[in-house]
Parts: sequence; structure tokens; C-alpha cells
Amino acid sequence: MSKEFEASKPIYIQITEKIFQRIIRGKINPGEKLPSVRGMAVQSGVNPNTIQRSYAEMERMGIVETRRGQGTFVIEKESIVNKLKQSMQTEIIGQFVKSMKELGYTNQQMVSGLTHYLEDGGQDEH
Repeated sequence: MSKEFEASKPIYIQITEKIFQRIIRGKINPGEKLPSVRGMAVQSGVNPNTIQRSYAEMERMGIVETRRGQGTFVIEKESIVNKLKQSMQTEIIGQFVKSMKELGYTNQQMVSGLTHYLEDGGQDEH
């Protein structure tokens, strides 16, 4: 896990999002145990309290469950993982659309630009 964090967003949220990305990509599977709080803190280069807050937030969201004496595990419900995947997709698309609208692009221009970008294999023209 990267030790670089954005100043604009709390670190515990960034860690939570990185774990979500790993779950969505299948790097962490449903039912799999997450590293211990201390282990994740060392790996991430942050205070263990920050990791504990990330784990607590994910548990509140129903993505992980803590088993006393065993650790924290990704929930074994595939529907939860699918819901997480859909939620993150919607959030990323929303951020993209908001940024493009702030630049003055219309919906059609966004769709056209995205289509062109994808057809070119995602390569920047510059």
C-alpha cells in the first residue's frame, strides 16, 4: 500500500478507499482476513489509530466484520462487494462529470471525448 496521501482528504478515508480498490480488483477476496491493525499501520506508514478508524468505518459500512480474537475479515457476501463496486464507479463518474461541467463541457462533449479517449486506447494526445 502506498505511503503517499493527499492533503485534501483524511488519511483514514484514503486507506479505506485503497482497501476497497483491492477488494474490487480481487486482490482481497470475500472472507479473506485483512492485516492486523499494527501490521497495516507499519505497511502504510501511519498511526495504528488511523488504521483502526479505517477498519471501524468499513465495518460500519458492512464491508468487513471483526471476529473477536481472530481479526478483521472482508464480508463473505458477493452482493456487498458488487454494491461496493457500483458505488465506487458512481462516485468516480460523478467526480469526472462535476469536473468537466466546471470546465464548461456539455454532456455530449463529455461522451464524445470519453469515447474518443477509449477508442485511442486511453492514450493522451499530447
